[in-house]
Amino acid sequence: MRDVAAPSDTILLVEDTPSLQMIYAAALDRAGYAVEICGTATDGRRAFERLRPSVVLLDLMLPDGTGLDVMRDLLTQAPQTCVIVITAHGSINKAVEMMRAGAHEFLVKPFDDQRLLAAVENARKSITHLPTPRQAPNDSKTLAPFIGSSPNMRAVYDTIRSVARSMATVFITGESGTGKELAAEAVHRLSARARGPFIALNCGAIPVDLLESEVFGHLRGSFTGAISDKIGAAAAADGGTLFLDEICEMDLNLQTKLLRFLQTSTITPVGATKPRKVDVRIVCATNRNPLEEVRAGNFREDLYYRLHVVPIRMPPLRDRGDDVIEIAERLLADMGQEEGHAFTGLDDDVKGLFRTLPWPGNVRQLINVLRNVVVLNEGPIVTRSMLPPELLSGANNDQGVTTSVPIAAPQPPFAGKTLAEIERIAIEDALRRHEGSVPKAARELDVAASTIYRKLENWAKRDVG
Repeated sequence: MRDVAAPSDTILLVEDTPSLQMIYAAALDRAGYAVEICGTATDGRRAFERLRPSVVLLDLMLPDGTGLDVMRDLLTQAPQTCVIVITAHGSINKAVEMMRAGAHEFLVKPFDDQRLLAAVENARKSITHLPTPRQAPNDSKTLAPFIGSSPNMRAVYDTIRSVARSMATVFITGESGTGKELAAEAVHRLSARARGPFIALNCGAIPVDLLESEVFGHLRGSFTGAISDKIGAAAAADGGTLFLDEICEMDLNLQTKLLRFLQTSTITPVGATKPRKVDVRIVCATNRNPLEEVRAGNFREDLYYRLHVVPIRMPPLRDRGDDVIEIAERLLADMGQEEGHAFTGLDDDVKGLFRTLPWPGNVRQLINVLRNVVVLNEGPIVTRSMLPPELLSGANNDQGVTTSVPIAAPQPPFAGKTLAEIERIAIEDALRRHEGSVPKAARELDVAASTIYRKLENWAKRDVG
């Protein structure tokens, strides 16, 4: 290896297998990097103290110690160091543990030169762009744009701040309306990729036969309807973050291609013959239990372990204590200003009610309730009488209270309607319950998703005509 004037630019490679030392070092040398090689944990620690490299390639298993112990020592001395873990396929769980402990990325043996160099380049870019001036101090009780400082949310804020600087894949879970996309945006905003694009793609809202094109793009003429080239979400997110919402809705065949994308950092648009390299950080989310989806055969186990590196669980609103009051009062002020109504807060009765409600729709439901209140009332204090009747009805039923409001005898819901009209009502109602997710509505109605897509298309044509 050649001498380098700036020792801090040297890549430190800690790997005990001589043949792999030669392969990795040769690839890095061809790319213009200087490399120092060590075969033991002891030698690696000594070389790090002498060189203080910005990037370290660290084997998980060494003859005199573990990569995890070595990494902890290195990061204690220089927290900004980017450690790239090298691991065998059977030790992915250990590599994930290292990611959670501060590693920047991990490589699973065997990997090619392109994957190795992509990992090193990503690490060096991360160091180049840090620190970001918008990053909040770690001891802050909140994290914009979130509202609330409950213990559950403070744990979320701490995890977001910790993981933002790495390349670790983030897997966000939580009920609908808990702020999963806000968490993904916060990870992006606090990362070295903040100046790059943030591309969000809802895997549950796109027809299965179009999802591959939406993720990876396509070439003109590659399938019926492909009238021009299309840049997919992965290419659009180059240099930034790709957020895959409702990841458990992804078709199994496409999951295989996503796994290859994660392993190689390359994409092949539909109809293309040559892959294209992209630099993308993946954040994904689901409102399901991903492990249950793996057990049910709906989600690939190997993809789950590749994505589920740093999990973030967004707590439901009912578990956030007084956050619901803080959120409501902030939203009231903003909505009141928009509508020209002066709202200053909630009365004590409403505060007590809000703390006890289950909020199945979480913050999204709270927003809708408050919007109803602000539009229909002048203020200044929200009282129980201003709340939507269905909210009060739900509260009374939850508490075992019978309301004294007379209820008219129910009419047959489909009286006077044709079968086609009843079918449309049932489908649209299912879509509303599942926030527009066709796959979810199809499962509930026990029909093929393609059937719903076809009917939606026909209705749209008929409505326009």
